[in-house]
Amino acid sequence: MNHAAPNPSSPLLWPMHWALPEGVSALCTTRVGGVSQAPFDALNFGDHVGDDPQAVARNRALLQAELGGARPVILKQVHGVDVVALSTSSNEGAAADAGVTTAPLVACTIMVADCLPLLLTDDAGRVVAAAHAGWRGLAGGVVENTMRAVCAAAGVSPAQVRVWLGPCIGPEAFEVGDEVREAFISTSPSDASLTMRYFKPHPTHRHKWLADLAGLARLRLHALGVTSLSGNDSSLEWCTVSQPSRLFSYRRDGVTGRFAVCIWRR
Repeated sequence: MNHAAPNPSSPLLWPMHWALPEGVSALCTTRVGGVSQAPFDALNFGDHVGDDPQAVARNRALLQAELGGARPVILKQVHGVDVVALSTSSNEGAAADAGVTTAPLVACTIMVADCLPLLLTDDAGRVVAAAHAGWRGLAGGVVENTMRAVCAAAGVSPAQVRVWLGPCIGPEAFEVGDEVREAFISTSPSDASLTMRYFKPHPTHRHKWLADLAGLARLRLHALGVTSLSGNDSSLEWCTVSQPSRLFSYRRDGVTGRFAVCIWRR
């Protein structure tokens, strides 16, 4: 059976511009095109944020229609570092912040509204994975754990893995305290001075910093040996806080929905 790739011109989708191996598809949704009412308007997939469950179900059906026959497996994200292996028999709701699979038509799925979503696949498209990286998970090693799982499943090195970084809170909006900066410095995979470059002193709040979450992820990926990076370059267009008409942002709105990123083998 021929399973189609998603339509890149769909109004539901964020443009990815990512070179994927043959047989692998991926997508990132926006907040546009669903049925949820404010403040979850409109394409909210989160069933834990207070939205009408029937609206969430209808939105998830819209997502399913974009997947070309694949089934999204949604995790219970806990801001941790655990990676779960997914299969055709996997149920939703596993407590983990990354999923990896070699099975076709199983869509590793992450939901976000400021945290950083990452999608991974090897050059031959034998394995796919999706990870959720808030600051705790990123500092704790969720990227490293996911990369380790991908490399083990595909029998490759990180240099043979392609990674896409999705929209997240940007470096002009992500205000953090000293404890966040220290958490990254203490777990830096390279020279701590490199990590410090991704924290700028807040212009008006003492002991506060503006953190570049996507930049910190890129630093860790480079330290692992990844050379194929696409997506979020820390520019304003990738900032969830700065895209109120297109993306959900918890930091901006408090009560809001969640958009999704998915990757699967056809």
